[in-house]
Amino acid sequence: MKKSFLTIIVFTMSLLLAACSDESKPTFENEQPLGEETQLNVSYGDNPKQKYDLYLPEGRSSEKTKIIILIHGGGWVDGDKEDMSEYIPILKEKHPNHAIVNINYVLAAPPSTPAFPNQFLDLGKVINKLTQESEELELLPEFGLIGASAGAHIALQYDYVYDTDDKVKMICDIVGPTDFTDPFYTENPNFQVLLNALVDESAYPENSNIAELISPALQTTENSSPTILFYGDEDPLVPLNNGETLQTKLSNDMVSNSFTVYEGGHGNWSQASNTDLQLQLSSFINEHLPILE
Repeated sequence: MKKSFLTIIVFTMSLLLAACSDESKPTFENEQPLGEETQLNVSYGDNPKQKYDLYLPEGRSSEKTKIIILIHGGGWVDGDKEDMSEYIPILKEKHPNHAIVNINYVLAAPPSTPAFPNQFLDLGKVINKLTQESEELELLPEFGLIGASAGAHIALQYDYVYDTDDKVKMICDIVGPTDFTDPFYTENPNFQVLLNALVDESAYPENSNIAELISPALQTTENSSPTILFYGDEDPLVPLNNGETLQTKLSNDMVSNSFTVYEGGHGNWSQASNTDLQLQLSSFINEHLPILE
């Protein structure tokens, strides 16, 4: 009887050990590369404007798939992520292994809803959400920012001031305002009224020079991310010397940068100029936000 009981125990233990051993072995037969996926109007906050579109590439993985974020312009009070939609097929073609995120942010509605620092913080919320969900989404939380006009200002300011964890690796600045202490702005009779309307002064130290604090060109450091700049030589909204000031500051801080000036105004350039922009930007992404196999 004792022998039979002992035999049963030994047999049972053998089965359990075999099962554990089998479970510990990796199985690959059923693993398939992840397919391309699009998630539209993903919420990252309670405001209806706090949404983004997410384009996930085929074969993505948390070990290599980095993220490009598009940020629209509109003078901080207008615009929509749809304004950046033309970049999506271009980026998909040239960078098929990157994830793409096209964001909205809460637009300013003075005096009740200021732009700054809220819009910088909205971008941070997007980056934090994608970082927190990176394992689930199979993404590597390293980011490149592409902003146009006000969107470029938001991208630059976020990286130079708020990106303390160095999640952003590169920025593309297309006609972004960079220095609000420039006479082009300060000599406008309505400048102070506009500044007061756009800024939540309670979010900044008392008696601060707000125009300076929200000027990316005056906030660069040696830790700023590599930046590629594109400006027009006849821009009625953002003076060319805003681009020149930023380029000089980045160079003085030994930050990798590229600066191109096209004939024309606020992004309304020739087809040849736009093609050149795309080629330069693609090379910059490959250099500073590469997908490593």
